Amino acid sequence: MAAAPAGLCFLSRNPTTTSLEFSVLKPNVVSLRAFSLRPFSSLLSRKYYPSLGSCKCSSTAPLSTTTYEFSDCSSEVELRLHIGGLDIRSTRDISVDTNDTSLAVKVFRQGSPITLIETNPLFGKIKPAETIWYIDDDQLVVNFKKQDPDLKWPDIMESWESLTAGSTQLLKGASIYLVGDSTEINQKVAQELATGLGYTPLTTKELLETYSKQTVDSWVLAEGYDSVAEAESTVFESISSHVRAVVATLGGQQGAARRADKWRHLYAGFTVWLSQTEAIDEDSAREETHKNVIDGKIAYTNADVVVKLQGWDPAYAKSVSQACLSALKQLILSDKKLPDKKSLYIRLGCRGDWPNIKPPGWDPSTEGDVI
Repeated sequence: MAAAPAGLCFLSRNPTTTSLEFSVLKPNVVSLRAFSLRPFSSLLSRKYYPSLGSCKCSSTAPLSTTTYEFSDCSSEVELRLHIGGLDIRSTRDISVDTNDTSLAVKVFRQGSPITLIETNPLFGKIKPAETIWYIDDDQLVVNFKKQDPDLKWPDIMESWESLTAGSTQLLKGASIYLVGDSTEINQKVAQELATGLGYTPLTTKELLETYSKQTVDSWVLAEGYDSVAEAESTVFESISSHVRAVVATLGGQQGAARRADKWRHLYAGFTVWLSQTEAIDEDSAREETHKNVIDGKIAYTNADVVVKLQGWDPAYAKSVSQACLSALKQLILSDKKLPDKKSLYIRLGCRGDWPNIKPPGWDPSTEGDVI
């Protein structure tokens, strides 16, 4: 039976505001909610159901147009906020609030707060008790101690730009496979991820149609769903040794990923299930996915990360892609050996023994020791 999911995040749309809001599901999932015009999506990653906390990544009025400089110095990161022109007379006019995943810096002028920066999540976790800050000429300098000194921060906050830049060190070249019932959604998100990461975009639909010189739909009509699924499974095998690729798989009944016995070569990369849902909030989406995993009837529950989509619009492919990278980042940080384990799995021939990889020479008909 598949392990219980690690957490859930929900992406919704609200026409009355344009602020970004994040919910953090500890220990290893971050959720994103963006507000615009229509209901949208939720995100889920695997292993446990932790408690949920939330705070804003938005600015409260009045908002300063303060710019900042950021640097990563191994075990520490430093933020320099330009405060020239704010006429700060005392450090008592400044508030710097932190916890392990968030930062809020405000200046009080005549009793009214001006938010210089407010973000959750930070790109990584900090040690809030060791945060120091001071004024240096026209800059407010905030110095943080990182909980994980090995994690390189591209920026102070988690964003599409910092995630795409920072994912290289985490994925270590491991490919990403997008599975789910919609071929279109898989392809749109795969293209966005590949562009952001600098990976090669691959779609099994195009590969199959090039090989067969016919559309997948006509193939299904001529030979049935099982024939197409078997062919796609062969494609999985042929590309399983590829690195730095984002692979969009077939959705629906013809998709090999819909069949639990066709996942052997998908385990070579990180799999993301793009799952459409009728759930209206995080709690119901969490309950739905937990039930899916417990039932074990849907092969997609084998995925490393699940993104719940409440509706779909191609215009928001980047928002879904950001949520995918955020969850993958937290998943890998919870077990930094995962990318290397994927690589080992490939080198040993993707023998179907994931996640309990057996020694070289292992015979599937016998028991073996876990590496």
